[in-house]
Formats: sequence, C-alpha cells, structure tokens
Amino acid sequence: MTTNFSSQQPTTAEAESTAGGPLANIHGLLGRVPRLNVNLSMFQTVVGLAAGVLSILGALLAVPNYFKPAIGKGEVVAVVVDAKTEKAVSNATVEILTLNNAVVTTVNSGFFGKASSTLEEGQYRIRVKHPKFGAEVRHVQVVSGQSAEVRVQLRSGAAAPLHEADRVIGEGVNAVKRLFGN
Repeated sequence: MTTNFSSQQPTTAEAESTAGGPLANIHGLLGRVPRLNVNLSMFQTVVGLAAGVLSILGALLAVPNYFKPAIGKGEVVAVVVDAKTEKAVSNATVEILTLNNAVVTTVNSGFFGKASSTLEEGQYRIRVKHPKFGAEVRHVQVVSGQSAEVRVQLRSGAAAPLHEADRVIGEGVNAVKRLFGN
C-alpha cells in the first residue's frame, strides 16, 4: 500500500488500487447481478408457514402408529362396574397375574372404571379389588395386535368363593398347630 502525501486528489485508478481494490471489483460485479424483489419479512413468513405445515403433517402421520401395540403384544382393558347399579367403579386395583399367580403389573381403574395395560401374548388372570367390594378374578387371553376387554362386576361385601375361605382358614389352623407342636 502506498501513501499519498501530496495535496493532489488520487486518480480513480489509484483510489481503486489503494483503497478498496478487490472490494471495488466485487461491488462492480454485484451491481450486474439482477436483484430479487422479495421482501425479507414475506420470505420469513413463507418459510415459517411451510415449516409449520410440515410439522403438523408429520405429527398426524406419526400419531396412529403411537397407539398401536408393539408386535407380539396385545392390550387388556378391564371395565370395572358395580354389580347392583352398573355404574363405573373408579380407583379399583386391577392386578394382572400369570396363571401361576405371579404379578405382571398392577393398574388402577380411572374415573370411567377402565384400566388398561399392554402385555405379551398369552393367558393371564385379572384380579380386581376395591375396599368397598369383594375381589373378583377373571381369565383372559391376550392376542398380538388386538385388544381384549374384560367386564368385571364387583359385588358388595366378601365375594370370595367358599373354597377360598376354607383355604385361608385351613392355613390359619395349620399355623396354630405348628405353633403348639401338634
């Protein structure tokens, strides 16, 4: 870069070479490019609308797959109602058990008396309990990709069968016998 200490104004060629040589050339080239008459805010609006529409379409396409059970799994829906009034029983404990009485999962019935769970394909027992009602047990077969609905009617008081009561009493008697060595 050269400095001009004289009182004369530099010529155009000198100014171009010293002050902004390459920038002046680029500016000259850009002056020849056609300009688009698009407002920036209008461009942002179009891009925003397109992104919003794509997001909504993606969500709508994904939602149906979200509610399908996984392959090899099915759904059990227990509908718990009062046997006398046929009204839904909320906050009932629904235990899903294997055939060997091992607990798989425990869910509570909602406001409308429904409790649901996704399970592996197979046979299960459903035991429904509520403090105001007796317990009820049902068997259900879960099929892959399907929903099995079990309607459980709870009765007031102890609804356990007599053999269940006999078993419990027998266990208590045996415990007392072992305690006293008989």
